[in-house]
Amino acid sequence: MTDTAPPSDADAATADVIVVGAGPAGSSAAYHLARHGADVLLLEKSEFPREKVCGDGLTPRAVRGLIGMGIDIDAEGWQRNKGVRFVTEGTTVEVDWPESARFPGFGLTRSRHDFDELLARQAVRAGARLWTSAKVTEPVPDRTGRIRAVTALVGPEKRAVTCEAPLIIAADGVSARLAVSLGIGRLPRRPMATALRRYYRSPSRHDDPYLDIWADLRERPGGPVLPGYGWIFPMGDGRVNVGMGLVGTDDQRSRDTRRLLDTWLERTPEEWGLRGDAHAEGPLRGAALPMGHNRLPHYTRGVLLVGDAGGMVSPWNGEGIPYAMESGELAAETAVYALARPAGPWRERILQRYPREIQRRDGRFYRLGTGWTAVLSRPALASFVSRRVLTSPAAMRVLTRVLANLMDERGDPLDRALTTLIRAVPRPRDHVSGGGRSPRGGRGARR
Repeated sequence: MTDTAPPSDADAATADVIVVGAGPAGSSAAYHLARHGADVLLLEKSEFPREKVCGDGLTPRAVRGLIGMGIDIDAEGWQRNKGVRFVTEGTTVEVDWPESARFPGFGLTRSRHDFDELLARQAVRAGARLWTSAKVTEPVPDRTGRIRAVTALVGPEKRAVTCEAPLIIAADGVSARLAVSLGIGRLPRRPMATALRRYYRSPSRHDDPYLDIWADLRERPGGPVLPGYGWIFPMGDGRVNVGMGLVGTDDQRSRDTRRLLDTWLERTPEEWGLRGDAHAEGPLRGAALPMGHNRLPHYTRGVLLVGDAGGMVSPWNGEGIPYAMESGELAAETAVYALARPAGPWRERILQRYPREIQRRDGRFYRLGTGWTAVLSRPALASFVSRRVLTSPAAMRVLTRVLANLMDERGDPLDRALTTLIRAVPRPRDHVSGGGRSPRGGRGARR
C-alpha cells in the first residue's frame, strides 16, 4: 500500500477499515492498523502542510505516543523542554517533568504546520493509503442501519467516491461531522474551552528549557481569576507559541478574548517582544476544545469515535494530542480483533469493548477533571487555587503529575497514591455505547 490518490475514473474504493481525518488520532489509528496488516484507507479533507490551532506543546505522555509510532524525535524541528514554569500572583514555580518507566522525563514542541503530516506519512510508511483533498460528506448505511461506507468528494474536481469498509473510524476533529450525521450530539454538561494562539519572534525566549503557564488571567487588575491559563511555549526556531485557553462559561460570549490576550501580554517583560504586533508572525487564530468525553457514545453501528471527534481533550489542562493518539491506537487494536471474527454477534461484542475500555482508562480521570474545571469557574475558589496552590512548589510537583496525567500505578509512592485516589472516583454514568440516530431518521438498534 502506498500514499496515493484514487484513479481519475474511480467512483468506489474498498478497505478493511476507513479512517476519516488525518490528525493525530486518525494517523495513529491508520499506523497501528497497517502495522497489524489491515488494509486501511485514510481520508483527509485538506492538503498537507496545513495549519491547526494548537499550543504545539507535547507533554511526556504525548512523547510516549510518538515513540510508539516510531517517530524520530531527535530529528530537526523538535524542541525539547525539561518541565513547566508556573507564573501566578507574582510567584514563579518551576517543576521538572517526572521520569518514570512509563513516561520520559522531557517534553517537546513542534509546529502543527507539519506535525500532522509527519504522523500521516508515518502511517503511509507502515502501509496505509492516504487520500488528501478527500472530504467525507456522509455515512452510507445498509438496510439494518449499520454504516457500510462513506461518500467523499475527492480532488480539485470534487469527484464523488464511495469508500466501503466493514468498520469506520471517525477522526474528523471537533466538528465531528460524521458523528453528528449519526445523531451523536454533545453532552451539554461537559466542558468546552476556547483556545487562541499566535506566533511571535522572541530571541530571548525561543529556546527556554521550560514551558510557561500563566495561571492568573484577569480581565482587569484586581478582577477575578478567569477559568483558564495563558501559555508561552518555546519553538527553538526563533519563535514562541503564545496562546490562551478559557473554559466555557455562560458569560464568555460577551468577553473580548483578543483584548484579554493583549491585557495579559502587557504584563510580560518588554524584551520578550510579546507586546503589540511588532514581533508577531501571522494572524491570531482560535478554535474550540471539546473536553471530558463530551460526545457519546464512542461506538455505534460500525463507527468508532477517536480524538476530538469523541470529545477526548483533557479537562485538566486542555491537552488533546496524547489522548487522540491513544484512542487511535485502541480503536485500531479493537478493529483488528473484531475483523478476525466473521460479521455477527461476536464481532459486535468485541467492538463494544472499545467504549468500555475508553471509560476504564480515562473515565474517572476525566470526571475528576470536569470537577476541576467547575472549581476554576467559581471566582472565589479559583482565587484560592491561584494564591494557595499554584504558588506552592510542593503542591505543584504533585499537581503537575495530575494535570498532565503522568501517574504510573507501578511508579513511586506518590504515583501509587494518586492512582489509588483516582480509582476511588465513580465512573461517569453516561451511556458508553448504543445506537445513535440513523441517517434515515430512525433509531439504530443496539447489537
